[in-house]
Amino acid sequence: MSLPLHSLLPAQARERPDKIALEYREEKISYHSLNTACERFAGGCLRVGLSRGARVGVYLPRCIEAVAAFFGALHAGACLVPINPALKSRQAGHILEDCGVELLVTTSSRLSALHEARLHNPELQTVVVIDQDSVPPGDPDQAVHTEGWQEFCAQPAPAREDLNDADLAAIFYTSGSTGLPKGVMLTHKNLCAGVESVTAYLENTSKDRVLSVLPFSFDYGFSQLSTAFSVGATVVILDYLLPQDIPKAIERDRITGLAGVPALWQQLARLEWTKAAGAMLRYITSSGDVLPETAVRMLAEKLPTTDIYLMYGFTEAFRSTYLPPQEIRHRPTSIGKAIPGAWVQAVREDGSPCDPDEVGELVHGGPLVAEGYWNHSVETEERFRPLASDSAGAGEIVAWSGDLVRQDREGYFYFVGRKDDMIKTSGYRVSPAEIEGPACQHDVVREAVAFGVAHLQRGQSIVLTCTTDQDPEEAQTALDQHLKDVLPLYMVPDRYIWTDAIPCNDNGKFDRKRLARRYQADKAET
Repeated sequence: MSLPLHSLLPAQARERPDKIALEYREEKISYHSLNTACERFAGGCLRVGLSRGARVGVYLPRCIEAVAAFFGALHAGACLVPINPALKSRQAGHILEDCGVELLVTTSSRLSALHEARLHNPELQTVVVIDQDSVPPGDPDQAVHTEGWQEFCAQPAPAREDLNDADLAAIFYTSGSTGLPKGVMLTHKNLCAGVESVTAYLENTSKDRVLSVLPFSFDYGFSQLSTAFSVGATVVILDYLLPQDIPKAIERDRITGLAGVPALWQQLARLEWTKAAGAMLRYITSSGDVLPETAVRMLAEKLPTTDIYLMYGFTEAFRSTYLPPQEIRHRPTSIGKAIPGAWVQAVREDGSPCDPDEVGELVHGGPLVAEGYWNHSVETEERFRPLASDSAGAGEIVAWSGDLVRQDREGYFYFVGRKDDMIKTSGYRVSPAEIEGPACQHDVVREAVAFGVAHLQRGQSIVLTCTTDQDPEEAQTALDQHLKDVLPLYMVPDRYIWTDAIPCNDNGKFDRKRLARRYQADKAET
């Protein structure tokens, strides 16, 4: 697929104009109407002078306007920056400033919360507020021009024709092991290669109706849009409150495909499914972490006619492996083999290939490998580098995952663990520094160290150990409220440990691995 990603919608608008592309609550929009909405958003981008490659931030809940902004930005030749709506203004502001967002699409309430962040981002020129048709003129000294959705999308513009597959299409932010999230730069070639690969092994067609429950800021969630649009399928966006809302929606909305993270699948596996809901589902997919074997077997038992795809991937290379459904009962703990169009390998620290069943780091090569991190050359060189001369693909730049795996003699991979201190919780990758920084800003905390311990439903739960000069019980109440105010819910610690001193390793650094072993054992005993 050599065309730019946004060419998917015009193609479907020509081939099946009246087919429903998106459903959200009571609203349904056809491929023709969605493509028109994208052209109108592109028209607004060009009218305000947005240049080719400019970053467009979309800080919205999952809705039709978000999708129109995504693909409309691409129509205009801009680079899309999806921002997780669960993020608070602190984290969203970091993203705006880090990649120099020039145009932001958001809601009026989020815009108000972002006041300080906007002041620190001189590149931000225009804000589009979707819950207002137009915005009255503001303070004449205000540097950022603000428009309502209808006002901004007044005139359409055709998609740019001077783009090539090497142009940046999107920047997805992912937490790094050393601090704040970094932007992974993905080209049109990267994203189109992902579309082609996923639709091949999932066998997607225009008959599919895909239920969207994942954030669009998650490349896994965004992929549901691009893969569906490539074949003319329908995406049904669901805002669910409880896990049991999902099987009901599957039956009501005639859903054939559902993607989820292990934390969600473990909840769904324990529900009672009606025969009608199970019969509707053609396939389900799991990625973002390893799905425990017990949950795999429960899902296979409750959904006997549904194909189950266990997958592994990381943002820097999108998707790396999948386990074919026919292998689920034979090897339920495997993450499978390389997806079409990619190659993966387990390697030693020196880059040489591992022997069968030897544990090594998973590396990924091929067209899905990202261009690197936005404005982080050192980290890019660490994560994206060639292999040893005696390895397959020697000399090619590959993405080093930071995950330890082993490959059996039949070629199937198995996840073993992580090399670094990253915490994987509910499908999110969280850096300890993202929690420790805000914690140490509170005056009740002297030192703070965050780490993850195994959790049956979420993969890992977050533990924060702290030292304080105050009463620990009072300090915890104040700190917990502070972190809930400044962090998204999935980053808030599940448990606080107050101690007189935090152990260090031989290098004088806080010993997270020792803490994790100790408190994992404590948890097991309780």
